[in-house]
Amino acid sequence: MNSMKSNTSRTRLEMVLAYHERTKHHPARYAPSPGYLDWQTQPDPFRRYDGSVLVHLDEIPPSDEPNYLDIFQPEKNPCRAVDRASLSQLFYDSLAISAWKELGAARWSLRVNPSSGNLHPTESYLLAAPVAGLWETPTLSHYSPFHHGLEIRAPLPQRDWQELTYGLPDGVLLVGLTSIHWRESWKYGERAFRYCHHDVGHAIAALALSASLLGWQARYLDGCTDPQLAGLLGVADQEGPEVEHPDCLLALFPAGEQPLSEHTRILRPAPELMERLSRLSMAGRPNQLSPQHRPWPVIHEVAAATLRAESGPASSDPTSDPGTSRSFAPTLPGIAARKIVRQRRSAVAMDGMTSLKRETFFGMMARVLPRPDHAPFSSLPWKPGIHLLIFVHRVEGLEPGLYCLFRHATARHELRTAMRSDFQWSEPTGCPADLPLALLQPGDCRAEAREVSCGQDIAADGAFALAMIAEFEPSLRRYGAWFYKRLHWEAGALGQVLYLEAEAAGVRSTGIGCFFDDELHRIFGLAGNRYQDLYHFTVGGPVHDDRLRDLPAYGHR
Repeated sequence: MNSMKSNTSRTRLEMVLAYHERTKHHPARYAPSPGYLDWQTQPDPFRRYDGSVLVHLDEIPPSDEPNYLDIFQPEKNPCRAVDRASLSQLFYDSLAISAWKELGAARWSLRVNPSSGNLHPTESYLLAAPVAGLWETPTLSHYSPFHHGLEIRAPLPQRDWQELTYGLPDGVLLVGLTSIHWRESWKYGERAFRYCHHDVGHAIAALALSASLLGWQARYLDGCTDPQLAGLLGVADQEGPEVEHPDCLLALFPAGEQPLSEHTRILRPAPELMERLSRLSMAGRPNQLSPQHRPWPVIHEVAAATLRAESGPASSDPTSDPGTSRSFAPTLPGIAARKIVRQRRSAVAMDGMTSLKRETFFGMMARVLPRPDHAPFSSLPWKPGIHLLIFVHRVEGLEPGLYCLFRHATARHELRTAMRSDFQWSEPTGCPADLPLALLQPGDCRAEAREVSCGQDIAADGAFALAMIAEFEPSLRRYGAWFYKRLHWEAGALGQVLYLEAEAAGVRSTGIGCFFDDELHRIFGLAGNRYQDLYHFTVGGPVHDDRLRDLPAYGHR
């Protein structure tokens, strides 16, 4: 039995490694994709449950409080009671539409949470006790960004809700996320699985930061298998190319409560409870997103390989303080957090001129470090596995060149051992002593930044660009093939923080999913699968397109 289990695990790991290698872009060969946009089959970006009862939530204009820096520290914000107003605020500041854009006859929506290609494969579900102004019994609902409302899927018996949340803080909310792979593969083909899970990370961070502004903590709940989670969220009976794949479950609760222990982080519903919940009658049918579909079998294979069929903790290492930066000084006074959240946009081009102040850059780097009491990384219960390789172009008082930010205490030595031997690993000019940032090689690196990001000028024209590298094969061997998704979630969460940091600094940013994986490895001297490139990003002065017309998120309909 143990031998069979080991062989199955090894086979899944091999499938994930093969998928990752197969979906790398190379200068002479890109990962398989449609190669064109089939507008006739473009997926609807909004999931609806036709026939369900829709409860509209409130639209709450952004206020001047809290301050932007308080978004990372939930204990600094007054704890709100769970009611219609606070749930409306939670989703409005995390997953709602932020605006509509119009160009000629074309119109499309933007959302608070970023998404690769603005395709939005991530869906969200809420499990909550009776909420004043919404429902009188524990309820499962689906959040509809199009309506900014909750579609009621099923009431839960009180005893089942109590059993499900036993050991969790009073008033806890459970938010589940799923992915519709077709929404991304329609455009990106085989590489789409990676982008779906970047987007899960974006959504996790958006929810955690929105919860923080309400004085709530957000914590990832582990231990529930993927099939159990599908049943819990009411998507287990979906079939076909538009099926929703279960991803994760978050617990939201007041920041004043004690942090969840390792035991209470692990939600293991009893089989009898799951059987009862699976028999609940779900209201509504999921709308069809496309009239036809193009299959991408390798995505189904990697989804099966990363399916988590056994319960257990994600890691024996909780989110840890790297023992480094405490640089959370209020360098951005007077900036309203919710205005920043709702104005977030992805730049389509950079001006090649705008620079950042050195202190602003250092502040950005400090705020992407994990700390056990700071959102959003406190939500992730595993040791940080993503580090930043940075191409600095225009930061006042800082030499242009290649830099590295390592996000846990032992990473500096491990990365230095793995990288080129001629890198200097010196302390950057003016860098705070507790910020784990190293200058690897000074010099103009704009050409290299452009080269590794599929030749895109946006990577060279910003103030800086970066690559997120993962502690890759060792993590998959330690935890399992399913951890592949979690590495992408961590990268996506980092991306969401960088998006907000750029907005707060008066510039703009964008995630870059097209990059030459192995070219990045070559430039930094990385070999093998110990580290792998997962996500690129750039920050700088945006080029605005005056042809675009902005429309309000909901008021124009």
